[in-house]
Amino acid sequence: MRFLDTKHRVPRAGAASPGLLMLVLGFLITLLGVTACASLLSEDRMKADGPPAVLRVPSQFRSIQKAVDSARSGDMVLVSPGVYRESVTISKPRIVLRGTDRSKVVIDGEFKRTNGITVTGAASVVENLTVRNHLANGLLFTGVTDKALQGAGAGGADYNPLDTIKYPALRGFRASYVTAYNNALYGIYAFDARDGVIERSYGSGQADSGIYVGQCDPCNTVVRHNLTEHNAVGVEVTNASKGLYLLGNTIRRNRVGLTVLSNNLEALGPQHNAVFVGNTISENNDDQSPEQADGGFGIGVGIGGGTHNRFERNRVEGNDVSGFVLQDVQGYPAVGNQIKGNALDKNRLGLVSMTKRTEYNCYSGNGHAPTSPDRLPHVLTTCPGRDIAMATPGRLPAIDRVPPGVSFRDIPAPPAQPGMTNAMRAPARPALHLPGKVDLTAYRLPKPRR
Repeated sequence: MRFLDTKHRVPRAGAASPGLLMLVLGFLITLLGVTACASLLSEDRMKADGPPAVLRVPSQFRSIQKAVDSARSGDMVLVSPGVYRESVTISKPRIVLRGTDRSKVVIDGEFKRTNGITVTGAASVVENLTVRNHLANGLLFTGVTDKALQGAGAGGADYNPLDTIKYPALRGFRASYVTAYNNALYGIYAFDARDGVIERSYGSGQADSGIYVGQCDPCNTVVRHNLTEHNAVGVEVTNASKGLYLLGNTIRRNRVGLTVLSNNLEALGPQHNAVFVGNTISENNDDQSPEQADGGFGIGVGIGGGTHNRFERNRVEGNDVSGFVLQDVQGYPAVGNQIKGNALDKNRLGLVSMTKRTEYNCYSGNGHAPTSPDRLPHVLTTCPGRDIAMATPGRLPAIDRVPPGVSFRDIPAPPAQPGMTNAMRAPARPALHLPGKVDLTAYRLPKPRR
């Protein structure tokens, strides 16, 4: 733009014509307007310092990752409805990633990206959104910062045990109101992570498990009020120990409901000292779910080498093979588990104890469902248990047919799940000082399904 038309007389020094003043003033107003618009659409955080900010997608940032990259610790990335075809990594601490609508804010892997959201930033949060169609995990919380190790397989390549010194556990995490479906490994995966909460979330159609907690000691983690269905395994706990609580969850219509495992493919074995109270684990006989690698089917709770765990006030019902299965695996004996005061109904067997010794396990006050072996040793039916040899270990009953299952890609999309209230305005809450006080008395025995 030319400020002065050379065809006109130039004003004398120290004077400005009214026309020139108006022209300059108009240009400045236009320039300020353009700058303001640029700020609103900028993919940089508006202030480099100051109080925590809300970064909005897509009105301020075209992608979730660009907003996350621009965020500072304590900021919230608030995402409006849409299908976001990207993978997101949160590496900064205390970032809150929130969708404004749980079912309509969707991170879609299109069956070609590995993970939906990977969180390595301490005390960060993911809430009120959906992750689907990934070749490994929907949502991963982990202390593993090497991206080459964040894909399928226990947080590491080919299931090699992780170096816990090189990769210390992520401290602080939370998943709230997250829907994860049709992912090739896990829906919500906390591995090498501690001091966290997974709550009011949903998982279906995972080729392995809807929710997985692995390799933490202590975990100091609460998994509560979640729903998992139509997965190979509803919830999986592997080498996850101390301060781990699964409370008030509904685990239904999977191939296997809950597995509590020790193995030598991950570090920190054996698994020990987790608490399971007030859960409903029912009808885990779903033939329209992804096939599990080891062929398990019709089992409510499988304890494979898990040790010193406590199962109380759970309702375990309608599982075609057994409510509980207890066995030694990979050189890890199942030791010191207390299964007492649970409601077992309409399972073919209440407990199958496949261990060679009682190993201080006990099974008491769980009703009168048949067991294998038929007459459990007295020391097993009294808590705390004692250690004696089992004359005849139990065996899993044969079932007519283990259905082959279906591809995780073909599980129908779930119905909309309840979202968080006031998602547009509720203040950000980073995952600090979690999981907080755990009151087991608040979790009573669930009522039977009608």
